[in-house]
Amino acid sequence: MISRYIPDYLRHAPTPGVTGFAVLAGIEASLRGTLVSVWPLVMYQSLGENAARVSLVYFAAGIASLSWGLMVPWLNRRIPRRWLYTLGASFYFAGALLAMRGGAVATPVAMVLANFATVTVFICTNAYIMDFIARHELGRVETQKLLYSGLSWAIGPMAGVFLWKWWPAMPFLMAIGFAVLLLATFWYLRLGNGRLITRARAPAPNPLAYLGRFFRQPRLISGWSFAVFRSSGWWVYVVYLPMFCIEAGLGDRVASVAFSVSNALLLSAPFIMRWMRGRGLRRAVRAAFGWAALCFALAGFGQVWPPVAVLALLAGSVFLVMLDTFGGLPFLMAVKPAERTEMAAVYSSFRDVSGIVTPGAAWLVLLVAPVAGVFVACAAGLGVMATVAGRLHPRLGAPRGARPRPVRS
Repeated sequence: MISRYIPDYLRHAPTPGVTGFAVLAGIEASLRGTLVSVWPLVMYQSLGENAARVSLVYFAAGIASLSWGLMVPWLNRRIPRRWLYTLGASFYFAGALLAMRGGAVATPVAMVLANFATVTVFICTNAYIMDFIARHELGRVETQKLLYSGLSWAIGPMAGVFLWKWWPAMPFLMAIGFAVLLLATFWYLRLGNGRLITRARAPAPNPLAYLGRFFRQPRLISGWSFAVFRSSGWWVYVVYLPMFCIEAGLGDRVASVAFSVSNALLLSAPFIMRWMRGRGLRRAVRAAFGWAALCFALAGFGQVWPPVAVLALLAGSVFLVMLDTFGGLPFLMAVKPAERTEMAAVYSSFRDVSGIVTPGAAWLVLLVAPVAGVFVACAAGLGVMATVAGRLHPRLGAPRGARPRPVRS
């Protein structure tokens, strides 16, 4: 009888919707955006202002993150998802506390914990979205997540560095606050362990078992390579531009301002897609990689006049944003319908691979060249991708029945 007087919102958990997941994405973007430009500076300072040493630490952190990401699905079969998500968000909290302590050991460990948090929350959130959001609503989820996250990514990098200069602990205290808010919102949404599904008749597919099929399809290899090198471009921009600015005497705030401006361009995604449709996917991908390569190559002249590097990389980030918008389409359009799930798992590895390859290659470059040499090396990789993009089918992405436009060489 007493249950009659209990409000419905306390008796029944509300069905999670698009807005709920967008709010979670916005809070996490506030947390990560505040620290994204602070981490390279803190690492550079903690490791004796040695760019090569920073590269090695990022390389090791990338391997650790990849290993943890492979373990999360295994853990999810043994730990309820709501507690796994809570563990991931708690890593943000622990990493920020450890970073406030600082030091040559504590700071890298803190960054690794933050990476573990990002991987865990990303995997759990995607699983919840697939459980609670209908397939035809997935596009709206991504749009809402972008709208709720865009401002945080635009303001966060600049604000984080300014707060760090004012008081080194401040951005990490803010991250702790956002981590608590993220957890509180998650538990308020009462996502539980996802929807109850029947036990599978066979074990979950292992993505490694499908590598053979992947390597037998050149179009998939090309699409995956586009994603790896696009991500590597962002790695160089976010991690090595701040170190370059410090060594060149430009200060530690210039790179954060440039990164905030670049992130603000993400809000222009609908206009970028319209531009791509007007030119065709092959021409758009080739042009974006080609111009990005040119900009990163020009940044190499920053060794002579440092402002050139900042302006050139800022211009190059425009084309990286374009590739973020449509650069994944060549892979998605090449996947066979029967292999979508397996190849999606293979494709998702591009972030971890770029997080290992980029600092590893940068470490080798820094053995024989200054930081500006990393920009030139990245330009070479982007240039190779522009050449590969030129070999895509001219009608890729065009509506059926449409005639391909003549391509000027």
